[in-house]
Amino acid sequence: MERWIQAGRVLVDGRIAMLGQRVTETENIKVDGQELAPRKMTPPRALLMNKRVGTIVSAAPADNLASVFDELPVLAGGRWISVGRLDVNTSGLLLFVNDGLLAHRLMHPSTGIDREYAVRVEGKLEDAGMEQLKSGVTIDGEIGRFSDIRYYNGHGSNHWYHVVLMEGRNREVRLLFASQGVKVTRLKRVRFGPVVLPSSLRRGQLMEIGPDDVRRLCDLMGVKYVKSGPDKTKKLNVGNSVLIPYPGLAAPTSHRN
Repeated sequence: MERWIQAGRVLVDGRIAMLGQRVTETENIKVDGQELAPRKMTPPRALLMNKRVGTIVSAAPADNLASVFDELPVLAGGRWISVGRLDVNTSGLLLFVNDGLLAHRLMHPSTGIDREYAVRVEGKLEDAGMEQLKSGVTIDGEIGRFSDIRYYNGHGSNHWYHVVLMEGRNREVRLLFASQGVKVTRLKRVRFGPVVLPSSLRRGQLMEIGPDDVRRLCDLMGVKYVKSGPDKTKKLNVGNSVLIPYPGLAAPTSHRN
């Protein structure tokens, strides 16, 4: 496609297209003088998975490791995009959407979407250590920090914390705790922005996020929401809302006057 654009073979509303040019469903697009049929807009969909430990977030095959993409339903058009990743030893909330712009904005640091993890560690942090993890420590030449950290519960050598990150770099949670001399023995993502992991969703299980929740996520991210017409696509189990109050998030439709 880029080679065709560079060669001047693509016209948008009668003008030669430029690389990176944004188009919507309203422009007239021609390739080698032949008009393309209007693209049918696909309603955005979103899935929520409670990822198991031992699975990878990659469509590429790996030796002796199952991919989360193997669990996803087949789309008639388009593809599922994972919103961020979790490493093979991390479980919990994983989002998939069929809209590239929505996925990009949910993941991009500039949108300020945070992530919350439940963390079990060997040992217990002192108050000074917790403050240090919020103020920042240097990891591989970069400053890492939790925007929030709370002690949850524990006994003996095992203790649970809930931590919040503004962006999740590879192994960041584990490395931050290691900087304070404690080892992470279990890591589970429980929230991604306003999306929370339902306690009823078992490990490895999928659910479809309801259309009202998807619309609210699109509005939050400034992505156009296309209403679906009669939809014959087989949907997964759609449960109750998985969104919590969050800055900039609209109220559910049923709660509006």
